[in-house]
Amino acid sequence: MDQTLFHLINEQWTSPALDLFMAALSNSEIWKPVLIAIALGGLFFGGFKARAFVVCLVFSLLIAEGITSILKSAIDRHRPKQVQSVRMVELQTARPKFMTFFKKPTIRFSDQSDRNRSGPSFPSGHVTNNAIAAVYLTLFYQRRGWLYWIVAVAVGYSRIYLGAHWPADVIATLFLASGEALLLLGLFELIWRTAAQKWIPNIYASHPSLIGNVNSQTGDSRHFR
Repeated sequence: MDQTLFHLINEQWTSPALDLFMAALSNSEIWKPVLIAIALGGLFFGGFKARAFVVCLVFSLLIAEGITSILKSAIDRHRPKQVQSVRMVELQTARPKFMTFFKKPTIRFSDQSDRNRSGPSFPSGHVTNNAIAAVYLTLFYQRRGWLYWIVAVAVGYSRIYLGAHWPADVIATLFLASGEALLLLGLFELIWRTAAQKWIPNIYASHPSLIGNVNSQTGDSRHFR
């Protein structure tokens, strides 16, 4: 079933428009400047919740990167392109990077030279990062934050489409990364409540929780604006 679904997505459910969209969506170098700008904007111009979100997310991504590396080495699951010939989409080189949107990508099938170019398949780093971001956005910004799950799932789909991961890798990573995010946020919350109450009681009085505050329980939403 895993291989059947992979070949449908990678080889049959394709189009020129999807080739460009999926390759661009999966290329973190294109989006990195935008994401950095948003993070800096949150830190310098956002309120307490925006700053807490950015700090928690950054630390979680760094920790998750180490966990992902350990699991990849321990499980050592081969990528599709490492065990068979798969359809690959490669963006053209451009500066700045977003100019690749205006160039037709190269389509080719993997060969022997591709088998040692990347590490193990599970868990997916792309999916891990986006799933953690989706969990945090959902918890910090309940009203609209859940919409980022659309991006997270699309990124996961793109990894299959581009021949980088098996469908099972993507699905399992979504659950794994969501669990990591919840555990890490719980840890950060515990640290905040313990340390802030002792060292910065004035701030803690207004923000006893990283994702909410005591006023939210009485209907006062001023600190969420």
